[in-house]
Amino acid sequence: MINFDARQRRARKTRAKIAEQRAIRLSIHRSNSHIYAQIIDASGAKVLVSASTLEPEVRKELKNGGNVAAAAAIGKRIAEKAKQAGIETVAFDRSGFKYHGRIKALADAARENGLVF
Repeated sequence: MINFDARQRRARKTRAKIAEQRAIRLSIHRSNSHIYAQIIDASGAKVLVSASTLEPEVRKELKNGGNVAAAAAIGKRIAEKAKQAGIETVAFDRSGFKYHGRIKALADAARENGLVF
């Protein structure tokens, strides 16, 4: 439980900074099996765009939803959906997860496909 508490504390600090900036945020969540990404409006009340390894189109392409390749695919997909919705700049909310591995792969793929944060 100690790890979970530390992650929650890091997430709270990050979200407080993003709320102060009144920025649209790209929020990430990962589990052992899947990775999820949502772009949430500045008020935090509405999800504008989302992508995850649970989507049928993504599941067809990927063998495993809990690896770096899957995270990169979701990063690319969320960036493309954001472009279609007219969103170019977001604040990166990693939900307290360390910036490494799957989180880093998703962020790099989103940047490569035109999302700025």
